[in-house]
Amino acid sequence: MRSRFITSATDPSGFPPSDRAEFAFFGRSNVGKSTLLNRLAGAKIARVSRTPGRTQLVNFFDVDAGGRAFRLADLPGYGYAAAPKAVVDRFEPIVLGYLKHRPVRAALLLLDIRRDLQPDDLSVWSMLEETVGDRGAELWPVLTKADKLPKARRKPAAYAVADRFGIDPAHVVVTSAQDRLGIDDLATRLGARAATPPPAEG
Repeated sequence: MRSRFITSATDPSGFPPSDRAEFAFFGRSNVGKSTLLNRLAGAKIARVSRTPGRTQLVNFFDVDAGGRAFRLADLPGYGYAAAPKAVVDRFEPIVLGYLKHRPVRAALLLLDIRRDLQPDDLSVWSMLEETVGDRGAELWPVLTKADKLPKARRKPAAYAVADRFGIDPAHVVVTSAQDRLGIDDLATRLGARAATPPPAEG
């Protein structure tokens, strides 16, 4: 697998051309999004910060894996209580600017498997449904940090998320960047979805 950073941007004028299948990654600022992206890409493409909420840009990475070429978009994290109000206020315009202008094949919402869904998780899911979901993108909850939860509790956690979102449990991906649980499965799903026709642009 080969991966490379393409660009960072805050608005559509700086986004790269939509010339390959694209997948958008969302999640709370402490959910382990950068670590999962690095595991998925097989390289340190995303910066892992000790301070939640540091990513305030849309970061684009191109991946070539097994003959499939696709793009990963790392969106700013949300839910960081310690961030300045000005930073929090920038989240929605950046994200909506992205969602309205990109033909995303799938939007992935990363959730800590140990935590109950919070109101802002539900709000982001609704926002994804109403934007890229309505244009044909698939929505996948991705549960992170599964190594920190006993195996017997992982499937119930996945089913609980599926039930709350009203989706098939098969669409929930359980992962652990620490021991690579679910990483290969996620990569396979991305490759298969990349081979499908693109959805409409906003």
